[in-house]
Amino acid sequence: MLVHSRTGRWTAWAVFAVLFVPLFALPLLVIVAASFSTNWSGALPSGPTTAHYAAAVRGESLRALTTSLVTAVTASLIALTVGTWAALAGAALGRRGKRVLDALFMLPVAVPSVVVGLAVLVAYSQPPVLLNGTRWIVILAHTVLVTAFAHQSVSAAIERLDPMYEQAAAGLGARPSYVLLRVRLPLLLPSLNAAAGLCFALSMGELSATMMLYPPDWLPLPVLVFTATDRGSLFTGSALAVVLMTATLLVLLAVSRVRNRASFR
Repeated sequence: MLVHSRTGRWTAWAVFAVLFVPLFALPLLVIVAASFSTNWSGALPSGPTTAHYAAAVRGESLRALTTSLVTAVTASLIALTVGTWAALAGAALGRRGKRVLDALFMLPVAVPSVVVGLAVLVAYSQPPVLLNGTRWIVILAHTVLVTAFAHQSVSAAIERLDPMYEQAAAGLGARPSYVLLRVRLPLLLPSLNAAAGLCFALSMGELSATMMLYPPDWLPLPVLVFTATDRGSLFTGSALAVVLMTATLLVLLAVSRVRNRASFR
């Protein structure tokens, strides 16, 4: 902390607690409590039960979780590949070209995600590229939405790279492809892992565009959470939300461990 006095540190922690608990921690704790409850008693849920979790990890709910994981992993890998390539290309284009490329990649996040969903639906509902009614239109929409974050993360990391390593490798006779694969990308590995985790988390929670695009046989878990709560099944929806949150956190924890190992190399 940049606060050097004891009173200042206690004040900073108090302000943090006042802001963090009601705005972030309390809503999540209420969702967790509701997932183990059957009814509301006053301001809090009551009637402890685990029946909601028994339904949340089988049948349609399990298929929805698998769908979300497959969608998020696929979209993240594609976004990371495209975003990294664009960031490397932007670094070679110069300042003006990089600005144009950054603006193009940031365009999907500058508009509401429901607009992106509508744009993808209109663009790919007719031949020659007909994706409407398939899982690929959902994966494509998620990829469009998260690629900007991968691009920005990798682009910022490239700007921080010390060119001395690349120059030393090139001075020793290394080809450009060797410099890219054995020097630049390994140095970017921590940022690539961070970008992958961010893309995965955003894709796992995406709802607005997904609601417009998903076919009946490709139902992601956020849509199931929404439909459950919309029908009034608040406690079932809470259990599904906790499952979604737990799955996302476990994957992010695994990505974080990989990132930490990469940073020590």
